[in-house]
Amino acid sequence: MEEKHVTCQGAICQCTYGSTTDKLKVYTQTKHYINDKNKDYKLVATHKELGTTFENNSFGSCSLRNRNPCTVSVTGWNGFYEKVTLEENGGKALLEDSTADCPTGGKGCIKIIFHGQQAELSKTNFHKVDSSICDAMNPTGDMEATQEMEEEIYDAE
Repeated sequence: MEEKHVTCQGAICQCTYGSTTDKLKVYTQTKHYINDKNKDYKLVATHKELGTTFENNSFGSCSLRNRNPCTVSVTGWNGFYEKVTLEENGGKALLEDSTADCPTGGKGCIKIIFHGQQAELSKTNFHKVDSSICDAMNPTGDMEATQEMEEEIYDAE
């Protein structure tokens, strides 16, 4: 089975019939984060994110509405991860290939084009890296000096 990313708040979505993208907002739960060491903003998105659940609630102009403005209203999600249920909202996690339904565009017209996860480096990452591998991959950098500089920065905090 192919591995898929779990989708989180900030995921970029696009409608097949829209002219622009919009970012997903999570309103249904407040406890479960992913790739967010400070638990500030990367809430796990679930199939319970219905209605107006985007930053602008618009995908620009809609080709099905004679180029009039789109007004997003998610009526359901497809292709979410069935094996885990979040306790707070009873939701199933959305995956990077999940799609959403809209009353105007129909089933699966809204697609996730970027899942929203982004790795955050920490002090531990710099200490675990093998400097000889980094030097081979990036001959212009000095990994040992970078590690020392990062240690000074983190110690100052």
